[in-house]
Amino acid sequence: MKELQGWQEHRYEGYLAVTVDVTACWRPALNRCPSKHDHPAANRALPAVIVWISGEVGEVNGQRMALPRVFERVHSTDTSENNLWQRVRTNVQQGLQEDEMVVVDAGVTISALHEAGIERSLIRLATTFTARRNVLPDHHRGRKAKDGRLVRPLARQYQGRTLAATPPDEPYTWEEDGRQLRAEIWRNLVLNEVTPDPQHRVFDVYAISDPAFKQPWLLATPVKLKPERVRAMDTDRWPVAHIPVRATQMVGAHRQCGHTPERVQRLPALALLAGSMLSFLAATFPAPPTGFWDRKPKRTPGRFRRLLIGQPFPKDVKLPGHLREKKSVTGHVPKGNLARWLKTANMAAT
Repeated sequence: MKELQGWQEHRYEGYLAVTVDVTACWRPALNRCPSKHDHPAANRALPAVIVWISGEVGEVNGQRMALPRVFERVHSTDTSENNLWQRVRTNVQQGLQEDEMVVVDAGVTISALHEAGIERSLIRLATTFTARRNVLPDHHRGRKAKDGRLVRPLARQYQGRTLAATPPDEPYTWEEDGRQLRAEIWRNLVLNEVTPDPQHRVFDVYAISDPAFKQPWLLATPVKLKPERVRAMDTDRWPVAHIPVRATQMVGAHRQCGHTPERVQRLPALALLAGSMLSFLAATFPAPPTGFWDRKPKRTPGRFRRLLIGQPFPKDVKLPGHLREKKSVTGHVPKGNLARWLKTANMAAT
């Protein structure tokens, strides 16, 4: 895939962003679904098939996208999300090169990255995040302190009073797309439960304020980078979320279902792979216009999917014996969830 024509990697001060994210294929109607995942709209865990995605970020013909490396799915015999994350972080750490950085969302903690041995990372933090200095404060009198001073990057409300933010070590401003961005940096921090020690792994926290957003971005990384590079690398985390959308809406995986244990786990991973392939093919092929009015068509997966629908079944490609074109007429037969609902309704009526 790296030899794809037109593929350009996104590197920042020599580092390539390798994004890691989790997605879920929701199966609320599946009896005995092997796993559950938190649904933001329902505000609770719903039956779903969990898949972790790992890939590098670049662009093809000006379109930024993620090049997937691994789709790690839960096994039918081990459906624990925690065990799946342990496998994912181990595989990511083993495959990480010296010039690559792991970019993750706030669902992953700094301590989890430390336990996995990942030394180069960029993580999105919660707005209530706090850390401590890696040095003990000066002792004047009384009991000696065992922890470094508390660092609170962003002010917040607690029990009706305002907890002030800690003054930054370094302020930094720059212009981007006509907007003035500001970054506040706190250097050489450790987690709250860590006792200060020069041998500990430290990290820097960046609070980046953008006029286009209400809340500042709170990011942490152990690598010394310029604030504009930190922000750009964090935005490269977003394209990995496009893969599940294209797999469900463009490929049609949201209308497909399986009931055997292996197919329940395998179908979402295959759909993610098909959605990723659809995105790359759409970015490399000429954009087909919808009609005479479409004078500036864009290379989108939806346009390319409609182009493929109008093409006949391939005849010049030698397929395996178990893959063949279905000759029977099935246009009148209900399919997918509609067929299952009609079957249930008929059984209830009889």
